[in-house]
Amino acid sequence: MHNSLEYAQKQDAADELKRFREQFYFPRINGKPVLYFTGNSLGLQPKKTQDYILNELEDWATYGVEGHFHARNPWFSYHEILTDKTAKIVGALPQEVVMMNQLTVNLHLLMISFYRPTSQRHKIICEAKAFPSDLYALQSQIKLHGFNYKESLIEIAPRPGEKSIRTEDILETINQHKNELALVLFGGINYYSGAVLDMKTITKAAHDAGAYCGFDLAHAAGNIALHLHDWQVDFACWCSYKYLNAGPGSVAGAFVHQKHLHNLELPLLAGWWGHDKETRFKMQPEFMPIPTAERWQLSNAPVLSMAAYKASLDIFDEAGIDALTKKSQQLTSYLEFIVKEIDSLTQTANQHFEIITPPAPARSCQLSVIAHGRGKDLFNKLTSHGVIADWREPDVIRLAPVPLYNSFEDVFQFGQILLHLCAKEQ
Repeated sequence: MHNSLEYAQKQDAADELKRFREQFYFPRINGKPVLYFTGNSLGLQPKKTQDYILNELEDWATYGVEGHFHARNPWFSYHEILTDKTAKIVGALPQEVVMMNQLTVNLHLLMISFYRPTSQRHKIICEAKAFPSDLYALQSQIKLHGFNYKESLIEIAPRPGEKSIRTEDILETINQHKNELALVLFGGINYYSGAVLDMKTITKAAHDAGAYCGFDLAHAAGNIALHLHDWQVDFACWCSYKYLNAGPGSVAGAFVHQKHLHNLELPLLAGWWGHDKETRFKMQPEFMPIPTAERWQLSNAPVLSMAAYKASLDIFDEAGIDALTKKSQQLTSYLEFIVKEIDSLTQTANQHFEIITPPAPARSCQLSVIAHGRGKDLFNKLTSHGVIADWREPDVIRLAPVPLYNSFEDVFQFGQILLHLCAKEQ
């Protein structure tokens, strides 16, 4: 690797995915396109999104309520056209996935089914300092069942002096509490450090202990290659506005493994869109669940939100998750190289960069950096110079070079700005 424009442009010229960059809008600051490294928070808008949404608005104007059956993509079954391509992204069978609701809503709905505590088995294992929405959901589900979350919730933290949880520590904790354990639930990728968990190994350990295993894939879906079906994961949920580029607050996804789909005894909160499709409009008093992940649906499809998701989903299907994952590792490795080189040139006794994201392959396209001695002041200066990154308290700058629309030259130019800002301080 080389910290040079020539090297970066050479890598971009050889990039098989470079054509997709032109399919996205880039924000501008002072009339210039920004260097956008925040796809881990909100993905860029595909240029075709407006057309996809406009199609539905036109069909609404043309057909009114008849658009449920006569729109170009009939609304009655709109969610079904998303299923196959979504299943490819998360490594699932089509019947195991459904797009619906929002992430935390889906997490609650799935925990109703898969967190069934008893006086003997009531504990949940999760990561310490989980994303607050997950933490609140876990706490409230425990309290809903009459237990004390301070006793039932087991949080695993990195070892002293380390930034990521070790797999062996997760496995040891599962084994330690195996007789009291009801559920293991982690973020598949830690939102703070960018560390990728060994989901396959964790799932097996949970099952060996007699517990269910689920994952929040908010930072994983569309980011890394997933194999939820093969890993035997019981359930998972994710949002679509980060790496999946479906727009702010867009429709979320859910996965339930095939082995659970025909279990009519599995409890759930029922809604009419989860009812058997053949008899749904007969308005029968007894709920008859669809034998797919669609069973967990409550209401009919949010079509405008799903149209935005479909615009990005079609791009993903063309690019392929394996090709995206390969480029992701290359881009992130180059970013790591650039940050380390600049650190070697500019560090002082009080100022240096610490990368807390694990090395490949235990990472995605996110690189989390602590700017010791510079902190948020450096982050604000980066923003004023046209770099859109992400700040997480108390001290981390998160950078995500997304393979669909970021380039090696983006990474190089970021390095030049970072070097300029650090040199000015000396």
